[in-house]
Amino acid sequence: METGSPPPLTPRKSPRQGRAVATVDAIFEATLQVLASDGLIRLNTTRVALRAGVSVGTLYQYFPNKQALLFAVLERHLDMLAGAIEKAGDHNPYPAKEMIAEAVVKAYLQTQIARAEVSPALYRIAMELDARALIEAAARRSASAIEAMLSTSGNGRFADPGLLAQTLTAALYGTVPPFCHRILSVADAHEAEKQLTIMFRSYLVAQPRQD
Repeated sequence: METGSPPPLTPRKSPRQGRAVATVDAIFEATLQVLASDGLIRLNTTRVALRAGVSVGTLYQYFPNKQALLFAVLERHLDMLAGAIEKAGDHNPYPAKEMIAEAVVKAYLQTQIARAEVSPALYRIAMELDARALIEAAARRSASAIEAMLSTSGNGRFADPGLLAQTLTAALYGTVPPFCHRILSVADAHEAEKQLTIMFRSYLVAQPRQD
């Protein structure tokens, strides 16, 4: 039995002018709001367009179908995650190794928890649309940012900062997401940040320094 070709996930065009950028931003925000209020199964382009205050035709100018829209929303979310870790490195030049753990965990979790109500849906989107390439790209950016922090640690150089960065990134993108794939209370979020920081800090402190 033929199932046909999968729907295209590439946007039809990218916004270039200010008004177009604002329109696409409104569509993205509306998608998140519909995910939160109606859930992934009930989300469709008509509901999103109505919430964004645009016509369905305008939405289709940028995204050819629902799957392409959801793929773009996930891509933007992953870009924000990686960007938050990169920004943490920029804001913490020559950090002590103990502070690297805190900065990385805080950047990642705060970005995830900022939209915790749609995190389960984003996880399902990643699985259903096979977004491995997007996740791997975000992980590579995150690993590079963490390696840069480890390489400039103010209290001793690590023997293999690249390997350590890969390990921490694997934890962030592999074992940490279950914290965020259910709606966390404020107390739960603070406790998750506390426990992950302890785990990451202990791992870094235990690493031998390079003379």
